[in-house]
Amino acid sequence: MITNQDQIYITKVLEGDTQAFSVLVDRYKDLIYTLAIRMTKNKEEAEEVSQDTFIKVYKNLSKFKGDSKFSTWIYKVAYNTCLDNLKKQKREHNTVTINEFTEHEVKTLDNALSKMETKERQIAIQNCIQKLPSDDAFILTLYYFEEQSLEEIAKVVNLKPNNVKVKLFRSRKKLATILRAQLEPEIIESYER
Repeated sequence: MITNQDQIYITKVLEGDTQAFSVLVDRYKDLIYTLAIRMTKNKEEAEEVSQDTFIKVYKNLSKFKGDSKFSTWIYKVAYNTCLDNLKKQKREHNTVTINEFTEHEVKTLDNALSKMETKERQIAIQNCIQKLPSDDAFILTLYYFEEQSLEEIAKVVNLKPNNVKVKLFRSRKKLATILRAQLEPEIIESYER
């Protein structure tokens, strides 16, 4: 189990084996970069955030108590580092207006996407997630691509699971708006049948 393996390497690092940290970096670097790019929307900033995340993780590794999975803890560090970066940049966030999508329409779009080829669906979703505001992109990435539970995401973003559920629903509505604009209506109709 990866959690137990993580703990083995964490213990080694805390005992002075600095080389053991490279295993943790290798294990999480792609994910941290993906989360950072979702929030910063900029390659250079995402690289900087990823590097800063691992520096913070290394310096604060002794503070990891094991109350949650190590992956949840490192996602939280990455999330907070991204927020700090965004505040520092004082950049305008992308905004997406939510059309009058009903829950039924969101489910219909989910059904259409689930019928698409897996790779095709992932590419379509990833392209559209890039157009979402940072928080929405981050939460959807954790939920859909990292298959994190509502409770795990709640720990990462400092919200209650019910609040994450609401944010996730709103993020999906925004994503549905973008997907609807991106995908040809006849493609969606063909998948709805």
